[in-house]
Amino acid sequence: MKTRAGVFLLPLVFAAAAAGAPQTSGFVGSEPCKTCHADVWQKFYKNPHYKSVASGKEAPENTGCESCHGPGGAHLAAHGGKATIAAFSVLEPTEILDRCLRCHGETLARANIRHSSHTQAGVVCTNCHSIHKSPAPRFLLANNQPEVCYGCHADVRSQFSMPFKHRVNEGALVCTDCHNPHGAYQPTWRNGERPRMMDQVMAADEPCLKCHEEKRGPFVFEHPPVRVEGCEMCHFPHGSPNSRLLRRPVVFTMCLECHNGAPGFGRARLGDPVTPSTHNMRLPLYQNCTNCHSHIHGSNVSVFFLQ
Repeated sequence: MKTRAGVFLLPLVFAAAAAGAPQTSGFVGSEPCKTCHADVWQKFYKNPHYKSVASGKEAPENTGCESCHGPGGAHLAAHGGKATIAAFSVLEPTEILDRCLRCHGETLARANIRHSSHTQAGVVCTNCHSIHKSPAPRFLLANNQPEVCYGCHADVRSQFSMPFKHRVNEGALVCTDCHNPHGAYQPTWRNGERPRMMDQVMAADEPCLKCHEEKRGPFVFEHPPVRVEGCEMCHFPHGSPNSRLLRRPVVFTMCLECHNGAPGFGRARLGDPVTPSTHNMRLPLYQNCTNCHSHIHGSNVSVFFLQ
């Protein structure tokens, strides 16, 4: 509260706390914070970070408000001000990341965050998480998860409006079912980073295999693109005009990207007989390759992936 002269008149509780602080640069606990930041304090008990206060076993630098914002003695003595405490609204992205990783840097999911695509683009924790006033039920997100991601990835939002898509907008799954927003580490890939921050399962298999187990293998006869390039060689993971999420409208146009020009395969000339060994792509019979090559992801009985 201010007087007309603009001088701060601290409430008695605040003043008493300031007087009782052993030094202006030291830790004073979280109690004085609720005098000015009552809206945050009243809901802080619901925050996962509150457990450091409730336990009563943590050191001052790891407890309550000061575990993130630093010692509050100087802030208290100066009657507030962003210059006297670690205010996240003015911190540099690297400083924000350093403060969060003091506690959250040991888990595998966040171990590679400093080298992730998000960090390299200047996106840090507070761009996605709302520590004090999160409306999301989990992870202190600034919004429901798809909306947080759509804030930057508008092109992906449009892909989920395709006729056939994974049902993210409907709530059947979320982005982190496939992606690791904190950085996924896989040393066999370029720069030690999986493209598009995929939450990799094993080797070159995509996270798709967590749901599509029947495609996992290993198979006696493997389709090389599946093993080498992964699912996205043929499929759009977010949405597609094709019912199988293919990158082409129909099956045979997808297959012809690799399988073209082989002897006895392709478009027969007018007047030429169509023998059983000829794949005449003008005929509807041959325009759905998976009618015959039904085990196209891999087979244990046929080198041509026949049933």
